Amino acid sequence: MKTTLSVISLLLAAWLTPFVQKNIDTTIVRETTVDSLGACQGASYQKGRIFLYGDREVGMIREYKWQKDSLVYINKEYKLTQNGQDVIGHPTGIAYNGGDKVFIGNSIRLNKEGTQWKAVIYQINWPGLQNTGTLDGNIISTIDDEACIQGTRPEYVKYNNKWYLATADYGNKGNEVRLYDPEKLAHCKKTSEPGVLYKKFTCTPWVQNLHWVSDKGILILIQNQIEGRKWRLTYVDLKKSVDAGGMQVIKQVDIDSRQDELEGFTFINGHTGIAVTSSRKNNVNYTSTTW
Repeated sequence: MKTTLSVISLLLAAWLTPFVQKNIDTTIVRETTVDSLGACQGASYQKGRIFLYGDREVGMIREYKWQKDSLVYINKEYKLTQNGQDVIGHPTGIAYNGGDKVFIGNSIRLNKEGTQWKAVIYQINWPGLQNTGTLDGNIISTIDDEACIQGTRPEYVKYNNKWYLATADYGNKGNEVRLYDPEKLAHCKKTSEPGVLYKKFTCTPWVQNLHWVSDKGILILIQNQIEGRKWRLTYVDLKKSVDAGGMQVIKQVDIDSRQDELEGFTFINGHTGIAVTSSRKNNVNYTSTTW
């Protein structure tokens, strides 16, 4: 009888386990070139709009709509400047979940070897930035991301039904994904202050950006296979990774047809995505993902 009950319990546990699928695949459907982005650093999908951000002559964001099967620029550009001076010169993430505070990351390489970095997270008045087109009057707070190892790339994730701000490192050693408490982050000066860092887990190198797939509980690590080159998307189970203290990989997808530097990725629906690179040509790519 006990054996029968044990088998039933295992079957129920398997049935109740959150989505886990090892047959995920992502492929490039079409390669396109979008101008005026500088070196594109990422993409953010928000309520039917796509925001591409890059480091042109100054850090900037351009807004697009999805029309049929392509991005269409709607003549809205936001410069990440204050008093005409470049502030977020190398934007590396826009954390937006539609209801909470908005944060933008800035990762600054201090030496050519890439061993010294300065990482800053800005809390932004997002509607204000969209209204005025600059950061003037729209920086709410500035936070030194001292808990980071190499750069910052903020993205909202949900763990145990609570929103956290995730970020990750670039580099080839000591890499982590860290979860910050967004309320404490909003009121601190540096991420090393008590209570800001909630949880963290180790991950593989060369993480350029993060993308949260909320309905599946999956965090995508947007990576390079080697430093600054070749595409990799690593799908990880967020809850299991946080609980284990190390990344729990569902599927690693290497796209070997591309040798350039993958910088960002976002879904615009359950299957169609946009992958961006810092290249001058074929910098915005439409992808298809099968689950």
